[in-house]
Amino acid sequence: MDTQNTPIHIKLWHKGFWLLSIANMLLTMSVYMLIPILPVWLMHVDKISPFYTGIIMGAYGLGLFVLGPLCSWLVQKYRRRHVCSVSIFVMICSIAGFWYAQRKSITGIDEIYCYIALRVILGATFGLAQMVLSSTLIIDKCESFQRTEANHHASWFGRFALSLGPMLAIVISHLHYNVILISMLLAGVSILLIRSVKFPFRAPDDTQKVFSSDRFFLFEGKWLFLNLVLITSVLGIIMTMPCSSFFYAMIMVGFLLALLSEKFVFADADLKSETVSGLIVICAALIIMLTRRQLVSNYISPLFIGFGIGIIGSRFLLFFIKLSHHCQRGTSQSTFFIAWEFGISLGLFLGYAFFYGQESRLLVCCIILTSLALILYNFFTHPWYIAHKNR
Repeated sequence: MDTQNTPIHIKLWHKGFWLLSIANMLLTMSVYMLIPILPVWLMHVDKISPFYTGIIMGAYGLGLFVLGPLCSWLVQKYRRRHVCSVSIFVMICSIAGFWYAQRKSITGIDEIYCYIALRVILGATFGLAQMVLSSTLIIDKCESFQRTEANHHASWFGRFALSLGPMLAIVISHLHYNVILISMLLAGVSILLIRSVKFPFRAPDDTQKVFSSDRFFLFEGKWLFLNLVLITSVLGIIMTMPCSSFFYAMIMVGFLLALLSEKFVFADADLKSETVSGLIVICAALIIMLTRRQLVSNYISPLFIGFGIGIIGSRFLLFFIKLSHHCQRGTSQSTFFIAWEFGISLGLFLGYAFFYGQESRLLVCCIILTSLALILYNFFTHPWYIAHKNR
């Protein structure tokens, strides 16, 4: 069978790789902590309408594209570690801006514009930091034959943040601690971890253009990009529902089951089996959420969602890597990251702007989008990928 299983090399897990992977998780957690908490503040404290709350939350996705064209030039012009650290520092300042804006009690349309600007800055700086971290720093600390494995495992640390970040934020808010402060603290720790890793010196390339798609966007992967955006937008819509910390804890359990299934269930399976199975499982979870109210459904639904999105994320990441040409590995990483985050931000916009307080309609929309993603993948994206992959 045509499979793309990822091997495991124990030598990959050296100190530098551990530190960068944990930094990736903490950095992503600091951003995801805002997802369940910030909309509550906007709507219930600042009295902003659900529609404008959706715009504010979705503005983050637009910010992801702002600094991407500069990424390759920046890492050639300046030290890669410095670029990543400065990006995270500005990101921390943007998170602090939410607290400052509330303390100053800005009202009216100015308040909305302020929050939109802060979300765009957050998306831009987090996007640049992640592009440098995943497409450059982590790769630089690995041998060439270990880089696919390194990308695969490091991305799982970021994926864990999808459940750990919101779960931590909900627990902290119930304990009446400052979520913004903890979010800033996690991002600050990620800077310390990145700064503690030594990287070999590389002579800058003076011929590098200021604006380019290198380390930013793999245009050859446009259909994978579109399909992944469609899938993760469903996840973003679900995150606009009032979910408990237990919901996100069960998503984490689903992630762990997805990790095990990659090695023991899908190791020798057909290439499309993971994505198709993941989408079917997500659709089943949505149907259970829509039609069932039993206690057991509260366990099964988030577990299925975590399992489905976990195996889909791993497979799409490898697809992006294998679709890229030589020296485009970093670009493929960034494209996967942008698709993942943009899809979630799009889902946050749709969920709050059009479906807030209408759970049944929201879930029906998610089922339709998941079904469309499954049809698109099975009948177009996967055959197209098989015809165009380069590795």
